[in-house]
Formats: sequence, C-alpha cells, structure tokens
Amino acid sequence: MSKLDDVLNLAKIKGYFWPSFEIYGGVSGFYTFGPLGTYLQRDIEELWKDIFVKPFGFIEMDSPDLLPYQILKASGHVDNFKDPMAECKKCGAKYRADHLLKEAGVEVSEGAEPYYLEALLNQNKVKCPKCGGQEWSVKLYLNMFETNIGPYAENKGYLRPETAQGIFVEFNSLYNYNREQLPMGVVQIGKGYRNEISPRQGLIRLREFHMMELELFIDPQEEDAPDLPDDQKLRLLHEKARESGEPEELTPKEAYQKGVIKTKWLAFFLYLSKKFLSSIGVPDEKQRFFEKIAGERAHYSAQTFDHEVFIDELGWTEVAGFAYRTDFDLKSHMQATGKEMYAIKRKALSTKTSVIINREELMKRENWKELIEMKPEVRADGVYLGSIRLNDKEYKVIQEVEKEEIRKFIPHVIEPSFGLDRLTLVALYYAYNKKEGRNIFSLPKGLLKNVVAVLPLVSKDEFVKKALEVRDILVNYGFNVIFDDKGYIGKRYARLDESGVPFAITVDSKTLEDETVTVRDRDSWSQDRIKIRDLPSYLRERTNWRL
Repeated sequence: MSKLDDVLNLAKIKGYFWPSFEIYGGVSGFYTFGPLGTYLQRDIEELWKDIFVKPFGFIEMDSPDLLPYQILKASGHVDNFKDPMAECKKCGAKYRADHLLKEAGVEVSEGAEPYYLEALLNQNKVKCPKCGGQEWSVKLYLNMFETNIGPYAENKGYLRPETAQGIFVEFNSLYNYNREQLPMGVVQIGKGYRNEISPRQGLIRLREFHMMELELFIDPQEEDAPDLPDDQKLRLLHEKARESGEPEELTPKEAYQKGVIKTKWLAFFLYLSKKFLSSIGVPDEKQRFFEKIAGERAHYSAQTFDHEVFIDELGWTEVAGFAYRTDFDLKSHMQATGKEMYAIKRKALSTKTSVIINREELMKRENWKELIEMKPEVRADGVYLGSIRLNDKEYKVIQEVEKEEIRKFIPHVIEPSFGLDRLTLVALYYAYNKKEGRNIFSLPKGLLKNVVAVLPLVSKDEFVKKALEVRDILVNYGFNVIFDDKGYIGKRYARLDESGVPFAITVDSKTLEDETVTVRDRDSWSQDRIKIRDLPSYLRERTNWRL
C-alpha cells in the first residue's frame, strides 16, 4: 500500500474521518469527521485565524448556506459554474471529462470547450472505468445543488458553492459596522457544496466540504497593504514560468515589483499562506503557487494563484486559491438589485481652525475678566490671549473642514480561500511516519493542542480513582481528555502514538505518594515527572494552548 493509503486507513481507524453512510453502501463525495478529526480541524482553523485574521482586525460573519436563485444568477454562477461531463455511450456512466483525460495521460488545460474534450476522449480511445467503453459525449454540467425555497417551484435556490456571496450581498451592513473603513477584511468559515460529477480521491474532491474564506475589500487607488517581506522566497509557477515548467523563486516584494503579482495584498497573502502551511507541517520544497491563465480562472477573477502541496500519490494538489476578484461581485449585485454598494473616501481640501476657551479654567486667573474679552490667537508655540500664553487646560483647538473632495467607488476584492478538509488530510499526510515499526501521526504540537490522554498504570481501583481525578482537573481547564485503562500500558502508548495525541499522562504508585504523574511525549517517548497541580501550565507551554 502507498503512504496515502496508510494515512487514510489509519485516519479511519483512529477516528479522524471516514466515508459517510457506509451501512447503506455509502455515497461518494461525503465524509464524516470523528472526534480527533473535529479537534484537528478546529485547531487548523484557529491557527489560520491567528495568521490571517486576528493580526489585522478583520471581522467574521455567518450567513445562510442556502442562497436564492437571483443571487447566484447575478454573481455569474448559474451561467458559469459548470464542469465538462463525459457520458459513456455504452453504459451511461458519467465522469469529469478533463479528469478522465488526465488519468489517461492526456494533458488538457482547464476551461477547454466540451467539443474539444469529446474529440480528445474519442481520438485517444479513453476507456470507461466502469465498462471499458471508448465512445463518449461531453456537455457542460451545472454543479450546484438545486432546491426550492418553500412550496413554490418558481422560488428556486441553491446550496452555496462558496461562502463569498453571503459576504458580498451584506457589504453595506458590514461596511457600516466597520465605520466605513477600508481595507476591510470579512471572514466566513462554514460549509460549501458542489454537486460533483464523479468525486474521487477521498477528501480532495467532496460534494460537501468545509471552507475558510476571506474577502478583503480595498480601495484600488490606495491599497494600504502591509510592507512586503523580502527575506523569504515564494516558489511561483506564474504564467511565464509555466512555459518552462520550472517555478521562479521570488520574494513577495520582488514578485509585486516585477508585476508577476498584480496587487500588494495578493502578494502578502501568498506569503502568509506559505507561513500557514509550514506551521501545519508542510516542508517549503513541497509547496508552490500555480498561476491560472485566462480560460482557467473563474469568471470573476483577474488573477488567480492556487497554493499547491505535493502528495506523492496525487502530484501537485490545490489546498487554497487566491483570486483578485476586482469589483466584479459588488458591481454585479448593484446592477441586479439597483442598490448602491459604494465606499466613500473623503479628502479635506481646506480647513478652518477655531479656538474654544475653557472659561472655568480661565477664571482661575486674577485678570480673567480682562482676558475673556480678548480674541485668542494661535501661534507656533501655543495659544495666546494678548501677551498671555494659555496652558493646555484653558483652551481647545478645533479644526473644521470647509471644503472637501468626496470620492465614491466600488471596492475591489482580494480573496484567499482555503479547503479545510484538504488541509486536514495534508496535515496528517506529512505527520505520518514510523518509529521502530510503530505508526505515528507526529503532528506539530500546535495541532491537537488541547487533547491529552490520562492512563492509570494498571486497572486497580486506587489508580483508576486517582486517574479520574486528574482527568477532571484537566477537563475543568478546557482539555479534551481520552481516558484509557484497558490493556498493558505499552500497548496503550502505542495506540495513542498512532492517534497523534501529543501527551499521555500516567498515574502510578508514586502518584499516590506525592501527587506527581509522568507525562510521556508522543514523538520522543521521553517522560517528565510533573506535579498534578502544574499539569495545565506544563501542557499549555508545550502545545501553545491557551484559553
């Protein structure tokens, strides 16, 4: 078996994820996440927020999964969110045409027309995976889940293919909440749905999946982006580099200055994405950014880079997409609804300075009656009444705008979009290794950061009772505790190593004497003797765990 097969099998056994509805034979494209998978996804999500959201004061929202037809018609999804579907003329089986060709060793670019794909399939005698037939027809297939909202057939809706449209249609409310300030980043984390033709490859292609999306609204004339780093290189298979097939290594600053990346924020987000993927265990040399050219990009994008990770069995695999959506989305919804979706920038052309005297403070002076009749004068070193310089409490300077320039514009959007399910698989794939014949998920210690195991050395009442006390202490500190008292301690350690649990806490005879326990590290197998009262801070320090 391949490494990927080992990872998928172990992930199922250990409660990370598995195909859904198995007792009914299963339905392709749906996966269930178990306890450890749920914990891992939460930690990846939190780490993503730590890198992409919190440092910049971006805001978060949650909108419905079901969207009315009108929204997705205006956004262009109804007309453009389609995949080429190949149908076997012999058995009627349906597959993604471009995927069939790729699996048959025939390279074809995304966005190729159905007639061209049909010709390639038939000319190359590509076999149907189900019946072996070699005759195909190809047509476009709308891969959104369609339903009715309420009892009326004409009130059509779709499960959202992306979370972004829920952000765009609420732009005015979000902009007002943000006190009309740009750049404005809005985050939405939730489910996306795509009615895939023939989903395969496990978590790589699903019909229901978890997304982490960020829509950054910017002023295209004044991006106001952070300074671009020039001390770390990105492996960019940009449009020109695709001719040779060799990525060019450029810093974000170089890539922007050379025009390889069109906006500063897009270059900055690629830098953050590399940092994020590295933090979940993906080596730098296993990452690259692949630029999609015209015809491959989504209908709304002026420039798109996919962040890809190399998996031996699958090749370069997309885990995130970065799109410069320009003003396409807001403009489309404006045109469809007649509702304005503008941002406003004000620039003062002239101002008037006024001085307000604090009479209460001024009356503390002996000659206040004389001073109060004078007109205040603003000088370089302060405010004067005649020859008397006032202190700071005796006056207030107010500047009023006499004339200003108001510029209304539709903001442009930079979008980082991450597939959380794919990231979960990638984290496990790069964490998987063997030590002395034992399978281990050696996840970075920031993942599964609040999952620990508590084990009584043996199943005697006094050991079990004390271990349960330790468990309760850790639960009260917010840890998710796995309690296991079945079998020899060595086998329990091995099961936990396979599960990826970072630390195992063992209650033994010494615990009953001095209130200490052993804490065993999953990766090094070393053990530290720790006071029970110090356990929460010890674990927090070693896993970056925090309340």
